[in-house]
Amino acid sequence: MMHFLRNPIALAVILLVAACAAQEPLPAKSAAVPVGVDLSGEWRLRSNSRESNQKIRDAEREAAGPGESLVPGTSKSKSRRKPDDIQVHVFLETGESLKLTQTGYGLFVSFDRAIVEEYRFGEQRLATVGPVAAERVSGWENGAYVIETRDKEGAMLIESYRLDNDDTMIRTVRIMHDDDVELDVTQVFDRR
Repeated sequence: MMHFLRNPIALAVILLVAACAAQEPLPAKSAAVPVGVDLSGEWRLRSNSRESNQKIRDAEREAAGPGESLVPGTSKSKSRRKPDDIQVHVFLETGESLKLTQTGYGLFVSFDRAIVEEYRFGEQRLATVGPVAAERVSGWENGAYVIETRDKEGAMLIESYRLDNDDTMIRTVRIMHDDDVELDVTQVFDRR
């Protein structure tokens, strides 16, 4: 056991598992794609939904604090954030142009051709951004693709993508902590 504890990666995994053990695991989502549902395509945010991106950016800035980065160690200011201040905001991406590619096993989402997120249908895993780790589940629920990400403080990021019709996609983004809703945004995208 002592040899095992000398390995810093193994020790980090043990500590992370112990920290997550206090919370009940997130319930799994279905890996079965609903018949006829294909989110693939290039999507443009409707002009009357553009304020939603600003709400998302404002929530990220509020979570980070003035002059701070959401990811520890990347701040340009002299002040230091406490690790407990980090929340699920680091996992939130947004854009005005989305490209979704749905395969037989997963969904790829490209935000403004800059960032690509990959989700596997029915996944249950540990997601990381730099030193920040969170529990993630994703899969199909009521015809929508749903991604739930929970950080060590219990804050939840819940995203969903669903077709309203062949040419319209609805994306919802919600961040909750305890009983407080920190962010609740609905975005409407049109097929390009």
